[in-house]
Amino acid sequence: MTTIGQPLDRVDGDVKTTGAAKFAAEHFYPGLTHAVLVHATISRGRITALHTDEASAVPGVVAVLTHLNAPSLKPAPKPRLLNLAMWLSGTFVNYLQSDEVHWEGQPIAVVVAETSAAAREAAALVRAEYTVTKAVVDFEGSEKDARPQPNNPIFPRGAKKGDAEAALKAAPVALDLRYTTPPQNHNALELHATTANWDGDRLTVHDATQSIDWFRTHLATRFGVPMTNVRVLAPFVGGAFGGKFAIWPGTILAALAARATSRPVRLVLSREAVYRTVGGRTPSIQRLALGADRDGKLTSLIHTSVTRDGRTGGLSEQVTSSSQHLYAAENILARHDLATLDLLPNTFMRAPGEAIGTFALESAIDELAYELGMDPIELRMRNETAVDPVDGKRKFSHRRLPELYALGAERFGWHERNPEPRSTRDGRWLVGTGVATAFHPVLTLPANVTVRLSADGGVLVRCAFHEMGMGGATVQAQITADALGVPFDTVRVEYGDSDLPLGPTAGGSPQTASVAASVTRACEELKQTLKSIARKTGGGSNEEILRRAKVPHVEAVVGSETRLGRIAGRARFLPPFLLGNQRWVKASSGVQFCEVKVDAETGETRVSRWVGVFDIGRVINAKTAASQMRGGIVMGLGLAMAEETLVDPRTGRIMNPSLSEYHVPVHADIPPIEVSFLDDPDPTAPLGILGAGEVGVTGVGAAVANAVYHATGKRVRDLPITLDKLL
Repeated sequence: MTTIGQPLDRVDGDVKTTGAAKFAAEHFYPGLTHAVLVHATISRGRITALHTDEASAVPGVVAVLTHLNAPSLKPAPKPRLLNLAMWLSGTFVNYLQSDEVHWEGQPIAVVVAETSAAAREAAALVRAEYTVTKAVVDFEGSEKDARPQPNNPIFPRGAKKGDAEAALKAAPVALDLRYTTPPQNHNALELHATTANWDGDRLTVHDATQSIDWFRTHLATRFGVPMTNVRVLAPFVGGAFGGKFAIWPGTILAALAARATSRPVRLVLSREAVYRTVGGRTPSIQRLALGADRDGKLTSLIHTSVTRDGRTGGLSEQVTSSSQHLYAAENILARHDLATLDLLPNTFMRAPGEAIGTFALESAIDELAYELGMDPIELRMRNETAVDPVDGKRKFSHRRLPELYALGAERFGWHERNPEPRSTRDGRWLVGTGVATAFHPVLTLPANVTVRLSADGGVLVRCAFHEMGMGGATVQAQITADALGVPFDTVRVEYGDSDLPLGPTAGGSPQTASVAASVTRACEELKQTLKSIARKTGGGSNEEILRRAKVPHVEAVVGSETRLGRIAGRARFLPPFLLGNQRWVKASSGVQFCEVKVDAETGETRVSRWVGVFDIGRVINAKTAASQMRGGIVMGLGLAMAEETLVDPRTGRIMNPSLSEYHVPVHADIPPIEVSFLDDPDPTAPLGILGAGEVGVTGVGAAVANAVYHATGKRVRDLPITLDKLL
């Protein structure tokens, strides 16, 4: 009986399409109130006065909380390797605990009212006075002040092999190029929302989070209660993509307001409030320099980046990660620098680092191919590597790029094109094709599970993993069904609740493999238990064995939920994780083929065709995996052609905080997208699974830019590719 690999429908499809699924803002408690944030209008300084009388007088207002009357809140601890939950602080600001303002948009008050309308009306009446401190908010103007990124095992600051600068100068063919990408903001369909309720010192939170267990630990720390007193529920999340990985002010302040008022509180951020209190993707300034001989062999590869963080936190992005792994250059220099600004800190956004880093790398490879008069695929294949290019020792656990390029080129019809730029027309449209490599590292995280087999034949899997639209419950049911040899529809999966066994965070594409490792282990233990029972009572089906033994069910448990058990789990996880990184380079990969049409007179650009071929190890569900890839490609098209957060370089204020002015792709922008997989298991990964969540967005920006060049003869090195850059 085999369900793995089959394109089965999602088990949560019915409840989502009928509206029965309850999201974070749809849970009701008696006495429920509504909260709205009030935002600072300066980038740095102190509050000298807060006028709240008019707001308090609005009918229905329960409380106006400020730093003058809010309950105390513990500051966020500094992150440590053995306390990963503290990495969840979107910022290190202790909200409503002081008069200090750290960024434009920082919450300085929370209005709680009987209705959301009253809360919004009152919030608009809160007025603040400030003393202003000089703030640094202009990213491009801060490039000269960037400092080396701090080094850590998760986000290394770079790499070096040989003397790449000297090799660049000596190279027969050399390019030294500058690429830029703008800041971008999260726009998940479901707004960030929290419903919080205190029962004595026990807190229940319904939240749109992609990191349930770390959320619970973080909230317990901030509010000074035992972890077991906090319950986080997130069975349905309407899109996340990294924006719901960290804890942002809305979650903390909803729980704080509920404690202050002794009433349940629902806080739903407006779209503008998401921009002003939830981090997005950092902008980048990248240098990509390539040196090669006349045959296309790379002698030098230099990739440096400047990104930003905030004075109150922020994410170090591995922009040069792909450049350290994709090409066998004789000399390599990779470096990450950070500029610290008085802005809301940046955060994870689908394939952080790799999404924008591959734009520069794969665009430059295309430019070098034209400089050499060589096919871009041929150039890549001449620099293919079997070991990590930097250390020359670590092998790739799974690397099938030649097969991916061969398959993709055939399906796209790559070799039928005229390689000359601006050589192909379709009426008024200039037609161009481009290609780029997709690459994203993978990892696994600890996961606790229980699997219960009942005498009626039903199977229950329990784990606090996440369902954000990718089909997580469906694939784990498929894995369980195959592992136990039972029908798929007899398996039920519980997830999305911190009262369940610890699940991995859904960030970095680890969830399917991490949970699968524990599920298959639990299923093996169950089968051994059944064999032991059968030896005493006789063989037969699972149900017959349990009925004869008069046992209602058998259960296998992987992992421990005790405090010491969790610490032991982390201690067991870290050494293999770090040692594995020293032995293997593990990554999902793919190839993106793009066709564009550009209006020769207006510069209007349309992506007309897309083919993506991917190696994500074993494919558990062909339908959900293909959907993941298409979603990543669509998000990549937004990165390439539309998305740009406009920050006022004088005030730090975001000038386009809405979907009317911040543009994302719509249906009319998306071409037919053909997706295929090698479906080749990685022998070093659980069930051969790598990861599907993020690799789909990588390489997309470069594939579009390369196709635009082929169509028009004009290089665009600054995203997004808008028509004004082509005129």
